[in-house]
Amino acid sequence: MGVRASSALGLAVVLVAVLSPVRGRRSQDLHCGACRALVDELEWEIAQVDPKKTIQMGSFRINPDGSQSVVEVPYARSEAHLTELLERVCEKMKEYGEKTDPITQRKAYVRVLSHDGTKMDLSEVKIDGDVVSSLKFACESIAEEYEDELIEFFSHEAENVKDRLCSKRTDLCDHALHVPHDEL
Repeated sequence: MGVRASSALGLAVVLVAVLSPVRGRRSQDLHCGACRALVDELEWEIAQVDPKKTIQMGSFRINPDGSQSVVEVPYARSEAHLTELLERVCEKMKEYGEKTDPITQRKAYVRVLSHDGTKMDLSEVKIDGDVVSSLKFACESIAEEYEDELIEFFSHEAENVKDRLCSKRTDLCDHALHVPHDEL
C-alpha cells in the first residue's frame, strides 16, 4: 500500500470516528424533537375540543337485567379521538423548523407557524423540505411505535407527558435535552 493510500485510509478512519457521534447525536436530537413536537401538537389538539362533548363507551349489549353497560366519557381524551389524532398529527411537522444551539450545536425543533396567528421569531431557524420530511418521518415512527403509551398518557390526563414519554418511558431524549424547545 502506498503512502497516499494509507494517508487516505487514515483520513477516512478519522472522519468516520469524528462524524459518527455527530450523526448519532443528530438522530437523537431529531427523535427527541419529534417526540416533543408530537406531544405538543396532541396537547393542543385535545385542548381545542369542547370539554362538554362526550362519546359513549362500553358494551351495547343488553344485560340480563335489561340495562346496558354504556358510559359517556369526554370525547377529547377518548381512545377513538386519540387514535384519530395520531393518524394525522404528524402532518403538523410541516409547521416546524430546526434551530441549532450555538454553544452545544444540538438541534431543536420549533414551530414556525403559531396556532393563533401571532408573529413568530424565526431568526436562526432553518426551514426546508429536508427538515420537514425528517421530522415528519421521525414523528410517524414514534406515533406508531408508542401508540399505546401515547393513548395511555393522554386518555388519563397525565402530567408532564413530554418528560414522561420522551425521556423516561422511551429514552428518545437525553438529560441535556430536557429544556423545553420553546426556550431554546
